[in-house]
Amino acid sequence: MPSLKDLKNRITSVKSTQKITKAMQMVAAAKLKRAQEAAEAARPYAERMESVLSSLGVAYAGRPDAPKLLAGTGSDQTHLLVVATGERGLAGGFNSSIARLARDHTTKLLSEGKTVKILCVGKKGADILRRQFPKHLLEVISLREVKQLGYGTAQSIGEKVLAMYEAGEFDIATLYYATFRSVISQVPTARQIVPAQVDVTDEDAAAKPAAGGAIYEYEPDEEAILEDLLPRNVSVQIFRALLENNASFFGAQMSAMDNATRNAGEMITKLQLSYNRQRQAQITKELIEIISGAEAL
Repeated sequence: MPSLKDLKNRITSVKSTQKITKAMQMVAAAKLKRAQEAAEAARPYAERMESVLSSLGVAYAGRPDAPKLLAGTGSDQTHLLVVATGERGLAGGFNSSIARLARDHTTKLLSEGKTVKILCVGKKGADILRRQFPKHLLEVISLREVKQLGYGTAQSIGEKVLAMYEAGEFDIATLYYATFRSVISQVPTARQIVPAQVDVTDEDAAAKPAAGGAIYEYEPDEEAILEDLLPRNVSVQIFRALLENNASFFGAQMSAMDNATRNAGEMITKLQLSYNRQRQAQITKELIEIISGAEAL
């Protein structure tokens, strides 16, 4: 049984830890609002970009002169997995859930005889995946020095991915990140970014007018627009993923630190109870010894 001094030292230590977790919870809560607003603001633009590409892609469906970023290489042998996670921990299962989704996909692709290359954006995802797939890890892009996420950060990553694609280093690129839903819900997401996914519906194939009877005419032509939009779409989707991850990280950290603070409070209560019981038992023992000594006299 620990002594009273040991219990008192442990209570002091847990109280110090509780102060730290409470402070981290408050910091995460303060940063979450701005990160959530940025993520929600980026969604309409990214979704509209995909919608425009789908509309333009209808004209090139099945055509041999379709852009490479739209039609692909004609093979699916080599896969690039862009895994975006956090630079720091203490966020519950945020990092591990994204890495687990990428790990499961990697295992499946390898079992099918595919070649897998992994590009990690964020240190924590690399630490997890390096244990099982060290030979498949190409590079780790650290964002620790980035104070505020901007489009330029995503664009540099997008340019690296496009350069690898142009060099023929992969056939399909998939982006992994966590979509922010709420403080307690961050959904691991996989999104193919190269070649761009185009959902061609029956209505699109029949070239029916859009809602309200409008027919779009593009100026310049579809080819010139796609030449500009397809590379930009890669950076836009990466930027969206980074913003979603940022909001998800602070939401997960806020929830994790709240749980840690409450657990610390429960532990302090139990330790304090043990301390009081042991102290009472020691006082009782000393009183018995005093009374026994007095009676002996």
